[in-house]
Amino acid sequence: MKRLEVNTSGLFYISKYSALNLTIRIQRIKSITIGNCYQRQMKKIVLIRHGQSIYNQENRFTGWTDVDLSEKGYQEAKKAAEILKKHDYNFDIAFTSLLKRAIKTLHIILEDLDHLWIPEYKTWHLNERFYGALQGLNKAETAEKYGAEQVYKWRRDPDEEPPQVTKDDERYPGNDSRYHNLSPEQLPLSENLTDTIARVLPFWNESIVPAISKNEKVIISAHGNSLRALIKYLDHLSNEEVTALEIPTGSPLVYELDDDLKKIRHYYLE
Repeated sequence: MKRLEVNTSGLFYISKYSALNLTIRIQRIKSITIGNCYQRQMKKIVLIRHGQSIYNQENRFTGWTDVDLSEKGYQEAKKAAEILKKHDYNFDIAFTSLLKRAIKTLHIILEDLDHLWIPEYKTWHLNERFYGALQGLNKAETAEKYGAEQVYKWRRDPDEEPPQVTKDDERYPGNDSRYHNLSPEQLPLSENLTDTIARVLPFWNESIVPAISKNEKVIISAHGNSLRALIKYLDHLSNEEVTALEIPTGSPLVYELDDDLKKIRHYYLE
């Protein structure tokens, strides 16, 4: 049967059978379009730097020192959970470091979102940068001793390494049982940002990217410099740009990514 037929007045009309066929075709097109949109939906991840730690409060170099959250840091984590809840965020999987300030920040958020049940992966790859012999020292006092310019380089120059610890120093990670499964080559005596990037990005590619690619909703609770490493990669920042990058404690940072995991945009939730 022809789709278009001529009536007695010479006007074309669509028969009821052709109309039914056309409706089915339109429905199929809608189904395909919706399916493609689902397959290519925008992906979101949430990055959060832990709430203020006791060493942050005391203006000390922290690094891998496992200090707790301050009371302000605890409240920052609670506020982050409140913000995420306000914006209807939920998560399928979580990643964090081996340091309690990041772990507790994550747990406070997940508990307030009623998401403590989701899979959670702790890894040294997301630890803060290891500050070597500077760990535990007051930043202002260190600047007086070595000069403000030198301390700034240690803190922010991607290739400037702070003084190393010795292996008999209690701050050396090899003397901490949580790192017993790392090889001697993986245990730092000190790190610059470039070293931190070198351990963060392989974990991103091997463990976090597969979760994002499966459209799992990801939250990463980490540290100033491990997050700098990720942001430098995602935003294609130069060394000069990453040097100036400030990441506030306890503030949820959303990255929207396309199918190729390229950044569309990023923003802090308020």
